[in-house]
Amino acid sequence: MAATTSPTVEGYVSRGYEEVREAFADNFAHRQELGGACCAYRRGEKVVDLWGGIRNQETGEPWERDTMVIVYSATKGLAAMTMAMAHSRGWLDYEERVSRYWPEFAQQGKESITIRQLLAHQAGLFALDQPIDRGLITDLDRLAVVLARQKPAWEPGTRQAYHGITLGFYEGEILRRLDPQHRSLGQFFQDEIASPLGLDVYIRLPESIPNSRLATIARPGMMEMLRGFGPRFMLEAMNRHSNINRALQGSDLPHDERRVYARQLEVPSGGAVGTARAIAHAYSVFATGGGELGLRPETLAMLAAPAIPPTRGFYDECLKGDGVQFSLGFMKSSAVWPFGGARSFGSPGSGGSLGFADPEPGIAYAYVTSQMGTALTGDPRDLALRESLYSALRKSR
Repeated sequence: MAATTSPTVEGYVSRGYEEVREAFADNFAHRQELGGACCAYRRGEKVVDLWGGIRNQETGEPWERDTMVIVYSATKGLAAMTMAMAHSRGWLDYEERVSRYWPEFAQQGKESITIRQLLAHQAGLFALDQPIDRGLITDLDRLAVVLARQKPAWEPGTRQAYHGITLGFYEGEILRRLDPQHRSLGQFFQDEIASPLGLDVYIRLPESIPNSRLATIARPGMMEMLRGFGPRFMLEAMNRHSNINRALQGSDLPHDERRVYARQLEVPSGGAVGTARAIAHAYSVFATGGGELGLRPETLAMLAAPAIPPTRGFYDECLKGDGVQFSLGFMKSSAVWPFGGARSFGSPGSGGSLGFADPEPGIAYAYVTSQMGTALTGDPRDLALRESLYSALRKSR
């Protein structure tokens, strides 16, 4: 089911950004969009705020202004924001060893892993030897023991391997030890970022959010996935012994048949639920000096700096491809996965969602959807929106 006419599009764009609205409408007419939202800020001003389509394929209920949806790995960018906050407050040194803050981490060959290496998916800790279930991740003390005793898959710092789910758990334990209040990552995000900025996005979705505000996910069929992802990646993904399959264990935990998404559960690498407006607003603070959150210029400069590769380069042992780059918990724009300018940082999510900051022009952007796409490096719907946004920027100069 897909809307086909522009009247499904609601919201507004500032003068000069009309082509973004046209691209959003075209997504429904030509790119199999079901429901979604797009928001962009420029130099702190909201210039695009669009939503439309269907939030629930089975019932046909419309996507509304405050509809929220899971954004999968776009969550990683929000989690990285909490680490940046810790850095700005002087709690964390990105170049320091993890074990300085978490002594129990220094076992099984992990003694010399730095915060930077861990956040760049270079620690070899992309999977756990123990099953990831709700019982484990809701018991943070027990989870910390499991994380600390995990042995790296290879010598840390030598290879990149996408830490699809584990990264957020490691970030969460580090932050819990740094924070004087010892809050979980999701609670810290809510208290220190989401609530002060008035954001409708949660890493720990509360009981108070009604199901009527949540979009359900429509998944592609097998043939669509084969065409989009390609047979090689699909074979890797379906092989339960492969690196990518193991790296994504636990990615289904945020879903709940009765409540749409699980409540009071944190998967900091893949479980955030929110609006495009909220995600773009958060990135806008990071794109324009960080004043509202007390971010230091030194922190923002580090986030905008180029990624540092492991000794064997940017070939990813989970994604089975070369050139995707990570730094300090964010993905960086690259030739393989370009978004914004060279100083941009953000995170895409499975199915098409994306949020990022582009500090040079002061741009912040987010796209979310209820229809999972099948592109590994840039969903066609998202690409159309970003191309129209930057086209509008060029014309405004």
